[in-house]
Amino acid sequence: MSKVDAAQDSPSVGIVILGLGRWGMHLLRNFLALPGVRVVAIADPSTTRLQTAVTQLGLAHRTPAVLALTDWAAALALDGVDAVAIATPASTHAALLRTALNRGLHGFVEKPLTLCAAEGRELCQLAAEQGRRLVVDHTYLFHPAVQAGRSLVQQGQLGQLRYGSSSRTHLGPVRSDVDVLWDLATHDIAIFNHWLGERPVQVQAWGTVWLQPALTPQLGAIAQETHQAKTAVQAGLSDLVWARLFYPSRFQAMLQVCWLNPDRQRRLSVVGDRASLIFDEMATDLLMLQTGALVLRDGQFFPTTQERRAIAVSREEPLRRACEHFVDCVRGDRPSGLSSGEVGVGLITILEALSRSMNQQGVIVPVTD
Repeated sequence: MSKVDAAQDSPSVGIVILGLGRWGMHLLRNFLALPGVRVVAIADPSTTRLQTAVTQLGLAHRTPAVLALTDWAAALALDGVDAVAIATPASTHAALLRTALNRGLHGFVEKPLTLCAAEGRELCQLAAEQGRRLVVDHTYLFHPAVQAGRSLVQQGQLGQLRYGSSSRTHLGPVRSDVDVLWDLATHDIAIFNHWLGERPVQVQAWGTVWLQPALTPQLGAIAQETHQAKTAVQAGLSDLVWARLFYPSRFQAMLQVCWLNPDRQRRLSVVGDRASLIFDEMATDLLMLQTGALVLRDGQFFPTTQERRAIAVSREEPLRRACEHFVDCVRGDRPSGLSSGEVGVGLITILEALSRSMNQQGVIVPVTD
């Protein structure tokens, strides 16, 4: 029996989409297309965004009808709802997810899970107590190129790993709820962790503020207390951040993230003593294995065995795979082995440590659970 047939034979999963910004619209489009999923309602305080969603995705002509509501609480209280997909500002994630879990709903949440690891752990515990599935939308973990890259690294095709680097830059969108570190760096940290099979034990970061010097992140109650206790809050939201990750294996990674750069970059590489693996979303070939080494001859080093090989990867949309994964976890009543709430909390602890370093002018700080 195919996956589609199995989905059609199983009871449909009723889902509510909270938040209809850019990412919420992508979630809505994907969940509408999944077999065995019924979008019960969409919710957003903006009637303009609701009407845009209804018009662009033809919701008025669907049977059964998809309700469009401005009240998130009312949407979560509807009959026939099994799960919620949250794509609202990061500062609202914890409260919305807590309400959903207490109503017995499964949760699919845009990254970051919360703005504080303590709140994230609390929600993971609540999900376990309620017997509900919690999946964080770390979309890159579902990217075919990232999954293929992990296989190559784990197979040892790069040899002894030495260092990595990434650059993620663009000109907007600019957020006012989190800085560029919390907005963008999560992606590359998740990829490095996934490829290496380990988490950094120390980090270092430097940030520069241009656009929003008077703003500080909108943190939840627990996050605010933790943040103020651990750091002197940096004035403003950083538009550019450089970060360094130190792993137990002595591997180091350097990251650049910026939302104020018209040179759009999406490039990540891992370098070993036999080859480098490059994931570049702006290139024709998304994943490239570039071999090469140095040999010592007559007291000089010469390059040898140089070759570039494109790795074939599927062009399937990563977000579609992430949505399917969440629905499979709900249907199969099993935790996510790839992007669980616990994975989300682990990434938040790294971001918290990076924020502490940035607020202390780039000192190296430990990553603590």
